[in-house]
Amino acid sequence: MTAAAEIAQESLLWTHEVLGLRAVADPAGSVRLTGDGQAWDSLVPAVEIVLTGHGRTWSGERFIDTAVGNRLVLRGHDTAEDGEWRHTTIRLADPETGLAADLVLSTVPGSGFLRSRVRLVNEGDIPLHLESVSVLTLGGIVDRAAGLAGLTLHWADNDWLAECRWRQAPFRDQVVPLNRAAHGHEGRGCFERYSQGSWSTGRHLPVAALGDGGEGAWLWQIESSAGWRYETGEREGSAYVALFGPDDAHHQWRQRLAPGQEFTTVPAVLVRARSSGLDGAFGELTAYRRRIRRDHLDHRSLPVIYNDYMNTLMGDPTTEKLLPLIEAAGAAGAEVFVIDAGWYDDDAQGWWDAVGAWEPAGRRFPGGIQEVLDAIRRHGMTPGLWLEPEVVGVRSPLARTLPDEAFFHRGGVRVTEHGRHHLDLRHSAARAHLDRVVDRIVGEWGVGYLKLDYNINIGPGTENGTESAGAGLLGHHRAHLDWLASLLDRHPDLVLENCGSGGLRMDYAQLAVAQLQSTSDQQDPWRYPPIAASAATAVTPEQAAVWAYPQPHFDLDEIAFTMTTALLGRVHLSGFLDRMDDAQSALVRTGVDVYKRIRPEIGGALPFWPLGLPSWDDNWLAHGLRTDSAAYLALWRREPASGTEAMADTLTQTIRIRHDTDAPQHAEVLYPTDSGATATWDTATGQLTVSLPRPNTAVLVRLGATCGESAG
Repeated sequence: MTAAAEIAQESLLWTHEVLGLRAVADPAGSVRLTGDGQAWDSLVPAVEIVLTGHGRTWSGERFIDTAVGNRLVLRGHDTAEDGEWRHTTIRLADPETGLAADLVLSTVPGSGFLRSRVRLVNEGDIPLHLESVSVLTLGGIVDRAAGLAGLTLHWADNDWLAECRWRQAPFRDQVVPLNRAAHGHEGRGCFERYSQGSWSTGRHLPVAALGDGGEGAWLWQIESSAGWRYETGEREGSAYVALFGPDDAHHQWRQRLAPGQEFTTVPAVLVRARSSGLDGAFGELTAYRRRIRRDHLDHRSLPVIYNDYMNTLMGDPTTEKLLPLIEAAGAAGAEVFVIDAGWYDDDAQGWWDAVGAWEPAGRRFPGGIQEVLDAIRRHGMTPGLWLEPEVVGVRSPLARTLPDEAFFHRGGVRVTEHGRHHLDLRHSAARAHLDRVVDRIVGEWGVGYLKLDYNINIGPGTENGTESAGAGLLGHHRAHLDWLASLLDRHPDLVLENCGSGGLRMDYAQLAVAQLQSTSDQQDPWRYPPIAASAATAVTPEQAAVWAYPQPHFDLDEIAFTMTTALLGRVHLSGFLDRMDDAQSALVRTGVDVYKRIRPEIGGALPFWPLGLPSWDDNWLAHGLRTDSAAYLALWRREPASGTEAMADTLTQTIRIRHDTDAPQHAEVLYPTDSGATATWDTATGQLTVSLPRPNTAVLVRLGATCGESAG
């Protein structure tokens, strides 16, 4: 019997025409999610669950083939509309334990994404103990007749100062053929990536893809600040993907469900591009991210931000140091001025392990911090401040005055990490303390922007009573997201920047609420381009805060280089702008002016990478944004790292760029215009040729049917 004929015998529950997916049930009531024409035995149960006492049917590193998952049977399904969204709930149950599992599949008709989450309810008579729950499973990704040799894995390593480093490998390099027929069993391993501790992206991004060797790609994202894992492997000659939130093996997450209790997983999303590869898949994911986040004016207005920290005051602000920077930032075109770390530091021993009260330091601001905030407003900017709300330093009085239960504990001991304790925002005293802090800073001082940092990895979480550490971390993070939303409810004009030592908590649980994301703490302007160019894989361009830190000792090429790095995201200026000469200041101001001209298009643009996703040491890098009327392309030419690479370095790069119109295209150098860079479009070949005559230079090019207004 053919696979198509086999599937045809099953009951059709749900379809997604754009993705080519169906949910089907066999005569016994077992449900699978499948593409067209895939054999039933290559598929994976729609929900995979490990309960203590009910493990897997085939032991190994995989979290599929679970006993409960194989027992789940269909109880019914229904569909509900919510605005443009359509939600289909497939109701399953385990007859042995009484565990009910509702798989909720959400999409917008005509879109190329599928969002999923699972709700579990213990309808039995005894407590159950969850150890892992899948959010979304998909088998039969490649028809077994086509084989797996053409599949390519794409994943992103992430680290402090080195975020968004995409890697790829043939699927068969990671999941080798084992000759299943000779052994009678599937393999025990898989390709997996997962988070560790409270930095959700401290090791990898929760985003990955499978390319089909042509122009097709499956791409997924898990939305969790408190533990996630994905795996992909081989099953009956085809590929599968399984997405999870936290689990016991990797995150010390266990959830007890007493009779009548319920639990809902974190969400995950799957997108598919059939004809435009990873660029198309990330375009679909970008559009999805815009749908799920909280709407805010900041996503459309994109004000230019100056922050005093990076390569400038470095956590040592005073009135004397800030006032000339405020004047220079306003003259450069900044619209928000953020006083970063140190404004609260009145401690001779240093502030790192004494934070928590968030009161201004008198010795830093002899006339009061309001003098500085007023100066920011006088220069036409919104004042902003840095906070690290979830921590309290071990020397802070709050470490003694807040209830002990307001902090993270494990084994009955308060957790300490790098001189800090960690608040548990499920506790009313912890939340009330932070509400008072923010309402004072925003409501009384008139601050309109908060950079919320998170500089410790607290480990697996907190044990509140009998709960597991991982369950405590998930509980805290859900309370944290609720607290962030409540701030925006009370202060609707407030802008929140999410930061975790740069990009170490860069996930769409956070970014569905916070308006911006710090992409890195990277201080080397030559190392920043691969991070900035890849940032749109992790966050929408209009939420991606990228540093531009021109300095008075930079030559004009260096200033244009660091400015260009930020122009297709959210410009975060820094640097001693007050010490620049006229030519340097003019080049900074011109970059800001160019950004202000193109920013109305950034919030609806889709990213693309005509040279592929950049590698860390690439000499030439390119990142583009495509709008309805034009394409914007940032290109960097970096100094080669070795003699061999230097011999291969070229001053010209020819790039093929897809365009969706027959109208004549024109290439225009937007910034900088006087560096000797050139850009030429060949309509016949669909190629853009860019020349950067010197290493360590960069350029922003516009490609459109008509030339835009020239930037000076």
